[in-house]
Amino acid sequence: MLKLSSATCNQPVLSLRTSGPVGLALEPIINPNNLKIIGFYCQDSRRSKHPLILLSQDIREWIPQGFAINDYDALTEPEDLVRLKKVLDLQFELLGKPVYTDGKRRLGKVNDYAVDVQSFDIQKIYVSQNLLKNFAGTALTVDRSQIVEITNKRVVIRDPLQGVPHSAVSPVSA
Repeated sequence: MLKLSSATCNQPVLSLRTSGPVGLALEPIINPNNLKIIGFYCQDSRRSKHPLILLSQDIREWIPQGFAINDYDALTEPEDLVRLKKVLDLQFELLGKPVYTDGKRRLGKVNDYAVDVQSFDIQKIYVSQNLLKNFAGTALTVDRSQIVEITNKRVVIRDPLQGVPHSAVSPVSA
C-alpha cells in the first residue's frame, strides 16, 4: 500500500511494550541514492532538546494511529548512527526539488511523493507544473523507474514524450 508524504510527517511513535506514545516522528530522512526513507527525525515524549532518529527497520507496523515500535529504545541518537552519517549530513529534501527531463526541459517541482508502507521505498513522485503548461492544474506522476538522476539541486527523469512524434503531441485545431 502507498501513502503520501503528508502521512509521513508528525506521526505519533507508539510503544508496543508500554501501549502508549513515546515520541513524535517529525520528518523523514531520505537516502537520495536509492529513494528510500531510512528513518525519521523524532522528538521523544520527554521533550529532550536534541533530536532522535527512528530507523525504518525498527518500525514494526505503520498503522493509522502512527508508527508502532517495540520500545523507546528504538529511538537513537544521530551520532550513534555511524554508517548513516553521510546520508544524514546531506539533509536531503525531495519536496520542492525542480524536475527536469534528460533533454534538459524543466517540468516543474516535486510537490508530493508516495511511499510503500512495507519497504519505505518512494515509488512515485508528483510534479506540479506551472499553470501555463498545464491548464487543468493536475500534477505529473513519475514512477521511480523513470528517474535517471537525483542531485541536491534537481531530479532528472526520462523524457515522457521521448519517442513520440512531435505531431502526435501537438493540439488538434478545430
